Amino acid sequence: MLTDEAGGPTVFQAVSLDHISRHYVAAVLVHEDARLGTRTGPFDVGVFNERIGAFLSGKEDPSGSTIPQQLVKNIFLIRGEWQIVKAARKVAESVLSYPYNLMGDKRQLELYLNYAQFGPNLYGVCAASWYYFNRPPWDGNPWDAATLAGLLPLGEDVRRAPGGGVDIESDGTWLVASTVANARNKVPQRIREMGDWEGVVDTVGITDSAGDHTLGDDSGSCSSMPRSVADRLAAEGAR
Repeated sequence: MLTDEAGGPTVFQAVSLDHISRHYVAAVLVHEDARLGTRTGPFDVGVFNERIGAFLSGKEDPSGSTIPQQLVKNIFLIRGEWQIVKAARKVAESVLSYPYNLMGDKRQLELYLNYAQFGPNLYGVCAASWYYFNRPPWDGNPWDAATLAGLLPLGEDVRRAPGGGVDIESDGTWLVASTVANARNKVPQRIREMGDWEGVVDTVGITDSAGDHTLGDDSGSCSSMPRSVADRLAAEGAR
């Protein structure tokens, strides 16, 4: 958040995993790291070596970082597209992801969902759900879940559409439109193949739904629109 170059204040509020729609959880898992709950360790060493080889030879990343690696990057590391920065990030995230992995799959997933970027200066599923869909994060559906999952590699480029939702033409190129469309097409199918959202979240030890948890008055449930979201919408003339 501190290295976000977008204008305006940071939009963020943490929410407990108990109060995040399992549609959101399942979509993020299959889009970012479907093996989080079944893999030993924060990443597969063989896959990591393939990624390093591709990086050193100037090729595209064949697989991408796992959720433990992305979590470390989101919390500790700096942005930058210079080769030296990218190389240092890969080394640092691989080392730091091991102690982070000790906290367990559910805690890592909770932190990831809270600190992932979903727009310029917009972080976490609590703020994103209210900002794009005017709903709390426990009230998700498969379409919106696939849409949010598709935003995860696009945090600095995506914008809110007038009236709500995601403006898939917000970056002026094909990138947002194609990435979100790809997620909307593939994520629901992958979730069905894994036994619907119940089968997906069960891989990380989640056996309940967000509706099984009582909503409290505190901000941990994100039941009301965060002030930072309301201020952003007001500044954009949308509230």
